[in-house]
Amino acid sequence: MKRKIIKLSSSPFIKNVIILSTGTVAAQAISILLIPIITRLYGPEAYGMMGVFVAITGIVSPIAALTYPFAIVLPKDDKDAQGLLRLSLYISLGIATLTLFILFFNKQLIVSFFNIEEVAPYLYLIPLVILFAGLYQVTEQWLIRTKQFGITAKVTFAQSLLMNGGKAGIGYIYPAGTVLIIMSALGSGLRAFLMIFLLRKSRNKISFQFFKGDSIKGLANKYKDFPIFRAPQVFINGISDNLPVVLLSSFFGPASVGFYTLGRTVLAIPSTLIGKSIGDVFYPRISEAAHSGENLTKIIKKAVFALGAIGIVPFGIIIIWGPWLFNLVFGAEWGVAGEYARWISIWLFFKFAYQPCIKALPVLSAQDIHLKFTFLNLIIQSIVILLGYYIFSNDLIVIALFGVSGAVLCVILIIITLHISEKFDEYKRVS
Repeated sequence: MKRKIIKLSSSPFIKNVIILSTGTVAAQAISILLIPIITRLYGPEAYGMMGVFVAITGIVSPIAALTYPFAIVLPKDDKDAQGLLRLSLYISLGIATLTLFILFFNKQLIVSFFNIEEVAPYLYLIPLVILFAGLYQVTEQWLIRTKQFGITAKVTFAQSLLMNGGKAGIGYIYPAGTVLIIMSALGSGLRAFLMIFLLRKSRNKISFQFFKGDSIKGLANKYKDFPIFRAPQVFINGISDNLPVVLLSSFFGPASVGFYTLGRTVLAIPSTLIGKSIGDVFYPRISEAAHSGENLTKIIKKAVFALGAIGIVPFGIIIIWGPWLFNLVFGAEWGVAGEYARWISIWLFFKFAYQPCIKALPVLSAQDIHLKFTFLNLIIQSIVILLGYYIFSNDLIVIALFGVSGAVLCVILIIITLHISEKFDEYKRVS
């Protein structure tokens, strides 16, 4: 047993997970300490304004570079990876410019259609968020490719300290939703610039050197499955994840959005703390395993069950004692957020456990399956939310239906991914 523990602890995969988790643990510790202060300063309505803005940017920012940054990990040659980096930045600039034009000519129409008057003055920050998101994505994927997880860990902690500290510090003077929105808009940019600063002293520096047009076009064509399949999937997934915020804002007002946003923020801690760290290390690991002919199904199963075993504790605690804990930690006016969190926990537990499947799908050349599934997910969850509102007119029932349906869909995706990986392994054995 002792030998197994020593062998496991010496594994590069485990070491990298620990490095990433260390920074994330420190970052989340800062967040946990400061969120109770922030919630008492701003209140549900201000938090709701931030939630609506974050929901809008959460839909567009993941496709800031049409998901080409996710391909940076895959090429064997660093030059191709740098070319993908450059391509991603060009696309981000183009999408940010296009978004600015759309807002300039259609801002009032968008505001009226989605009933988001409270965040209308801040919509022109969206192009800036897109630029920051593109820069952050390419920098993060470069660090994953070069396995510089120590830099990621340091930046995760520094960003949490600066962002949460800023919200709390400014909130003592001016506790308004404007502060939360502007801080949220600057988040990805701050993280990207911190990463680039630390990369200057690294042996594997990030390069923004000029690439010939033909090289860029060749790489864009070679990895076209990312914008064709991954980008629509990520976009639809963003809509699906943020749909409750938009609908709650339209149906029940900003306070309900504030309750939901706090619940999601707290429940994101286990995912950020462990799930993302394992996912970021798992992606290059599963890619290498595919190249070397290892059994991918076995690797994916182990990762999913490990995350499930870890996640049952934090999510289970919220399911049992959510309202009481939220009341105690965040203040009496946040008890409803604890009720929301109970139902969101069911969904996010399975979303936490299925992260290895999401990372494995590009390696299994199954991004089209992920796209179809995400589209189905959006349709089903939209239907259950609308049914919950028009039949029951109750925000808690809407959240409950959303959470349970999301959990079922996550289980289905895990089963589908394992089926695809078994076929992949069989094909590798035969060939």
